[in-house]
Amino acid sequence: MDFRSLGRSGLKISEIAYGNWITHGSQVQDDTAVACVRAALDAGITTFDTADVYAGGRAEEVLGRALAGIRRESLEIFTKVFWPVGHDGANDRGLSRKHIHESIDSSLRRLGVDYVDLYQAHRYDASTPLEETMEAFADLVRSGKALYIGVSEWTGEQIRQGHALARELRIPFVSNQPEYSMLWRVIESDVVPASEEVGVSQIVFSPIAQGVLTGKYQPGQGAPEGSRGALTSGGSDITRRWLTDDVLGRVQRLQPLAEQAGLSLAQLAVAWVLQNRNVAAAIVGASRPEQVTENVKASGVTLDADLLTAIDDVLGDAVVRDPAETAKRSPKY
Repeated sequence: MDFRSLGRSGLKISEIAYGNWITHGSQVQDDTAVACVRAALDAGITTFDTADVYAGGRAEEVLGRALAGIRRESLEIFTKVFWPVGHDGANDRGLSRKHIHESIDSSLRRLGVDYVDLYQAHRYDASTPLEETMEAFADLVRSGKALYIGVSEWTGEQIRQGHALARELRIPFVSNQPEYSMLWRVIESDVVPASEEVGVSQIVFSPIAQGVLTGKYQPGQGAPEGSRGALTSGGSDITRRWLTDDVLGRVQRLQPLAEQAGLSLAQLAVAWVLQNRNVAAAIVGASRPEQVTENVKASGVTLDADLLTAIDDVLGDAVVRDPAETAKRSPKY
C-alpha cells in the first residue's frame, strides 16, 4: 500500500481508503462488514471513512466494533456531519455550532474512540454563516476531538473561503471529499484548481461509479439481481444514471485496455483516479472481503499517457464534466 500526504499537512493516509456508505448497517450483515474491514487491514489500508448519517448511525457503530482492538495510533478514522440522524428537528441538520458540537459527541460514542483524525462538513450549509461553522470546527480541533478538518462536495470558491477562515483560526483544513471517476469529472475545472491553490487534497468516493466501471452491467440487459443498480434505495439513483446502452457499451470497450495494463476493470478505474496528483485517496467500499483484496491492487499503479488517452477516446461525450454539478449537491433549505 502506498501512502500520500493529506493536503499540506503532515498526515499520511493510505491511497486506497475503506468506506462504508450504503453497506455497513444496511445492505451488508455485520459479520460480513467486519470481515471486509479485516480484509482492508490485511491489505494495508489504514484509512477508514464513514459518516454519522450512514444507515442512521449504524455504520459508525459497525465500523467502531470492527476496528476495536486495533492500535488506534495506526488508524486514520474519518467521519462527517451535516444531515439529520434519527431525528429531524430544526437544529438536527446543517453546520450550526449546536449541531456540530452535538454530532461529534454522538459520532465518537458510536465509533468508540476519543477523537477522529478528520471531521468533514458533509455538504455546504448556506443557511449558517461560514464563520460560525469554522469557529465550531476550531473548537473541536482545540479540544482534541478532531485533529484535522475537511469538507465534502464544496465548490472551488467555498473551499477558498473556508480555507481562508481556517487559516485565520489556525486550524488545519486539509481535504474535500467529492465524487470522482472516469465518468464523473466535474471537479477537474473548478474544485481541483482551487484546492491546489490553497493546499487541500481530494478524498474521492465512487471511483468505480457505483459498480458500473466493473463491467458487470451489460448493455441491453437488466441490472443483475442483488446489484446496486437493481435496488430502489441506498445510492441506486446514482448508479441508474449510468445504466444506458451507450455508457455500458463504452465501459465494455474499456476491457481490452484494462487487460493491456494487467488490471481488472475495477482496478483500472481506481488506478485512474489516483493518477490525479490532487487526489490523496480513493475510497472503496465492499460487500465481500475479496472485493477489497482485489481493489487494493490499484495502489502504486502508474497508467501511461497513451492508455489515458485511449480511455478518453472510448468514453468520449459520456463523461460528465459540468462544474455546476458540484453546487447542486448542497441542499437549499
